Parts: sequence; C-alpha cells; structure tokens
Amino acid sequence: MKIVILSRNQNLYSTRRLVEEAKALGHEIEVIDTLKCFMDITSAKPAILYQKRTLSDIDAIIPRIGASITFYGSAILRQFEMMGVYPLNESVAIGRSRDKLRSLQILSRKGLGLPKTSFAHSTRMTKNLIKLVGGAPLVVKLLEGTQGKGVVLAETNKAAESVIDAFRELHADFLVQEFVKEASGEDLRLFVIGEKVVASMKRKAKSGEFRSNLHRGGVAEKVKITKTERATAVKAAKAMGLSVAGVDLLRSSTGPKIMEVNSSPGLRGIEEVTGINVARLIIEYIEKNAKLGKVKTKGLG
Repeated sequence: MKIVILSRNQNLYSTRRLVEEAKALGHEIEVIDTLKCFMDITSAKPAILYQKRTLSDIDAIIPRIGASITFYGSAILRQFEMMGVYPLNESVAIGRSRDKLRSLQILSRKGLGLPKTSFAHSTRMTKNLIKLVGGAPLVVKLLEGTQGKGVVLAETNKAAESVIDAFRELHADFLVQEFVKEASGEDLRLFVIGEKVVASMKRKAKSGEFRSNLHRGGVAEKVKITKTERATAVKAAKAMGLSVAGVDLLRSSTGPKIMEVNSSPGLRGIEEVTGINVARLIIEYIEKNAKLGKVKTKGLG
C-alpha cells in the first residue's frame, strides 16, 4: 500500500512513529510538506503537485495538519479526497473539530456531557455570559487557541469581566465556560481509533497551574477509565466524523465533561505513558479500511 503523511516536519515524534510502523508492516510511505503542495483544480482530472511531480497512485493519506494551517491543509486533503484517496480523517471532520464553537454545538446536540458554556458578541452581554455558566471561578477560552494557549482562569466575577473586555478589545472570539473544580487540575486523554478507545492517560497540571496540557508542563500517568468515559469518547469522535481522535475529558460530579476533540492527537505522550503501540494500530486501521474508503469517496466533487 502507498501511504502519504501530510506533515510540516518529518522529524516530529508522531510523524516518525507512523513512518516506522508503516515500513515495518511493508508499506511504501512518504512524508510531504503540506504548504509545499499545490493543486491543479479541474473538473476532468484533479491533481496535486509536489516538488515538480504529480502525486499519483496513492492509497491512503494521514493528515497531520497543524492548527495554524487548517484552511490550506484542509484544501489539500480535500483535493486528495477528490482524487479517490482514502483519508484517515476527512477534511470536513477536521474542519468541525477545529472550530471550537461548532464542535461544542454538535456535541451538545448529541446529548454528550459538556461544561456549561456561553458565547456572545455584544459587550452588553458580559454579565449574562458570566451568569449562564454559574459565575466565577470560570474559564475564558480563545476559539483559536491550542495546547492550552489563550485559556484564562478568572477567579472572581470582576476578573472575568476584565478578561472578557480585554479579549473584546482585541476583537478576539472566545467562549466562557464553567470551571469544574472537582477535576482538580486533572483531565483524561482518550485515544480513539475507529469505534474503540485504544489507550488512555490522566494528565495533571503542574503546581500553581490549572491547565493540564503536557505542553504547559503537565505530567501524565496511566489511568483506568470507566465504561461511561469510554462510551463518551467514542460517541464524541463519531459525532465529529473522526476515525482517529484524541478526546479530552474532565471528571465531574455529574459525569464526564468533554473539553475537546482533537483531530490530530500527538502520539508521544500516549505511547510513552501507556506503552501501547498506537502508531501501529493506526496503520492497521488504514489497512482494514482504505480499500472500502477509496470506493466510498471516488468521484466526489
């Protein structure tokens, strides 16, 4: 099988691991820089060109598209889909997951547990936004933030008003969410492939920090998850239309609360903490589904 990985950096841990496991299973695999691709958009024969050659005869594509290039990366992935190539995650699903507001709306419609969340444009709505989530302490979160960036904990209503006003002065879009105190700076990352949670870990924020992201200095350890947490993660990935996803949950007194559904979850933390070969499981999933996927997407326009 011929597989392509869309990645800006072939030396990244996740990209390297996918390459290693694909080769170990006997596949031909190539990493291509998303931003160095360009498209020939025609009704007769759509094509993608890379390093002065036309990419062809590709069976499957693994999108590792960074948040900062979501628009262009999704366009490239969509072009591959038009060519009949099987995508590990489809461009539409990636677009859903990257739009934090849209993803929360979809998850809410499916009846999945979420933190109380409010969103508005007018400055006159500030007090109502705070009231809707139960007052301070609360979290103000930029819609474009990643890896814990652009997330602020406001411990009083006055502080919350100041943060919201500051974000509005910057013309930034943001959400206001309840702060789940009982989570105690911990969250769960559940790695979903297909309709199964294949690995999970608990992340804990460093002292003095409430964000548990490993990029923010958090630490991770193995964790035993409940049937409800497992089912919630699978349903969340399915609601987004993602075959592979990292679902972040908080443990609350009223059950698991979904914080985010990541369409391009990193492999380093989950593999090192659990000892599970997640990269191989991803390649094996592609082996089982690529042929069906090619038939399914071929000719879409």
